[in-house]
Amino acid sequence: MSIYSKEHKEFLKKKKKEKYLVILFQFLILIIFIATWQILANLKIINTFLFSSPENIINTTIKLFKDKLLTHIGVTFYETIISFLLASILGLIVATILWWNKTIAKIVDPYLTVINSLPKVALGPLIIIWVGTSTNSIIFMALMISLIISIINIYNAFISTEKNYIILLKSFNATKWQIFSKVILPSNKQNIINAFKINISMSLIGVIMGELLVSKEGLGYLIMYGSQVFNINLVITSVFILGIISYIMYYIIHIIEKKEKIKKEKS
Repeated sequence: MSIYSKEHKEFLKKKKKEKYLVILFQFLILIIFIATWQILANLKIINTFLFSSPENIINTTIKLFKDKLLTHIGVTFYETIISFLLASILGLIVATILWWNKTIAKIVDPYLTVINSLPKVALGPLIIIWVGTSTNSIIFMALMISLIISIINIYNAFISTEKNYIILLKSFNATKWQIFSKVILPSNKQNIINAFKINISMSLIGVIMGELLVSKEGLGYLIMYGSQVFNINLVITSVFILGIISYIMYYIIHIIEKKEKIKKEKS
């Protein structure tokens, strides 16, 4: 005998149908866009020298595979993962410290706002002078972009936790650590995952910005080199590959988020 009612089964069926419908339309939009782009290129309505075409992108990708494309992807992926992990871990630690000590939070708050508003690209030359023209400067650039946002997002989530839960634990003389471990962290798992989603895109942006300035490898370098020699096919192909990498990273976090939701529903 099924543990689900007829109404619940219908609801699950409807949700599943909706999910497949969303995926179908996502693919349709992508296919229509690519097909329209290629048709316009074939009919000479758009200049492929300036706008490239899906066919040119495929041919450029094949050529790049024969000439260290995987190395360039690997470099960008490595730098992004390192900066993402550092920003996420440090962001969580600093946000915890700020939640733990309200005085420190009040002191640091205006500085976080100011640093977050600074144009990071303008600081690029300074970063090169301070850190040098190496992978470290690229990771440092990515950290500057993603870390402050991570701290602000996670800290705001912590201080927005339902007050009644905290009051209840305090009434039982719970310690600050018990409040943090039993209420603050569990209540904000979704918010932390959302912060990680933002970190992925911010880290990738920071890495590409860094590679545009100092790198001799990576997708950012390919974009810069392609723009210098006016090879639009190389530029757009590199951007397209970046999009794929970004989606893969986002999807990994999405899987973690989905597993967390299933675990929550079971509990």
